[in-house]
Amino acid sequence: MKLELCAASIEAIQLAKNLNFDRIELCQTLEQGGITPSPGMIDYAIAYGIETHVLIRPRPGGFRYSWDEIEIILRDILECRTLGAKGVVIGALNEFGVIDEKAIGLMVEKAGDMEVTFHRAFDDTYNYEKSIDTLVNLGIKRILSSGLGSSAELGIENLKAMMTYADGRIEIMPGGGINQNNIKRIVTDVRPNAIHFSGTKKHLLDEESMFSETILKVSEEKVKRLLEAIEEVKLDSV
Repeated sequence: MKLELCAASIEAIQLAKNLNFDRIELCQTLEQGGITPSPGMIDYAIAYGIETHVLIRPRPGGFRYSWDEIEIILRDILECRTLGAKGVVIGALNEFGVIDEKAIGLMVEKAGDMEVTFHRAFDDTYNYEKSIDTLVNLGIKRILSSGLGSSAELGIENLKAMMTYADGRIEIMPGGGINQNNIKRIVTDVRPNAIHFSGTKKHLLDEESMFSETILKVSEEKVKRLLEAIEEVKLDSV
């Protein structure tokens, strides 16, 4: 099982490298669910020596995009390819709430030899079997999903069913609300190809400034506890 840290800061990039994560999903502004990071941040992560998969999301909110927004997405994907990212993390739905095959096909084409993950836009669809089939046909490498629930813990039964239905055709990676209280159950019950979490906590940034903001900042303690819980699962299964 691969370990992926959702990294939205320099500290998270460094922590992922130091704790031997397999890869990161690089983004910014986790408080809004994550948006596309800057080219400088992407270049920094790659240079730091951690396998970098970049979230391509031009704005917060849902995943029905205009063609102007899709044009920006395609340009961002090409920029990631130029910089040398290992992969991109994408998603788009159409007006019917199903995967926008035309848009995703263009994104996959633009990605070239980069790995492509379909993000939690998957959880805004209504039929995981149809969605899985569509993504397999489009050549997507993996799906990041909470099992169509508001959190991976609530979506465990669907995640288990998704693993069975996927049957090795596409990777399933649980993510969303994963913490030290539920990670053991998710890993044990779902037996996923990978698991994704951020290990963050609320942090008041620049308290003395008139521009102070409350952000989600990576917590080394939380991340280490999550990793320890995963190791306990491995030991229990021996």
